[in-house]
Amino acid sequence: MATAMFSRLPSAIVAALALASAAALAACGSTAPPAASHPGAFTWLRPSSAPRAWRVSRLPDGTARLAYPLRWRSIRSDPGTVSAAVRSRDGAIRGYLNATPQQGEETASNWSSFRLDHNRDEGDVDVTLVASATNLRFRGARGSCVIDDYRSSTGHSYRELACIVNGASATTVVVGAAPPAQWPRQAPAIERAVSTFLT
Repeated sequence: MATAMFSRLPSAIVAALALASAAALAACGSTAPPAASHPGAFTWLRPSSAPRAWRVSRLPDGTARLAYPLRWRSIRSDPGTVSAAVRSRDGAIRGYLNATPQQGEETASNWSSFRLDHNRDEGDVDVTLVASATNLRFRGARGSCVIDDYRSSTGHSYRELACIVNGASATTVVVGAAPPAQWPRQAPAIERAVSTFLT
């Protein structure tokens, strides 16, 4: 069954969430957001090939490959990008993946602040950094990742995993997201997709 593909959140992420909550409470009354690092939240990141049964989409310029589970489907996205999603029976997105070429000022060193600012620029609110890490190992590459929570301009809440990956061919951003209630179920597939990402 499909539910067998998913497991509970790794304990490292649960610990990271607890630490992030404590940091948020400590920062009450401060105008500066709490700085979250918690690289242990990314211990699941183990570069590997995608499972044979998974689908693979390539960026139009050929510089990156995004793999995703068979139940997920490619969906329309911005020009030059690729996206895939798994939906509920009523069409609501339960899990989302996207790969986008580097667009401008984003780098591995500024990623934790850049990504959150980008989300705010897109109209997202209540953007909260949960965890971040730099110098993470990908398939033949290095990168930086963040986990953050936000509410979109349409009022939907999401947990997001977003990484910038400096590869042999290009620098590419890979993102996975799911509604908070779906995160425990979708996170293993999203994390596996990020672990298999190639650029």
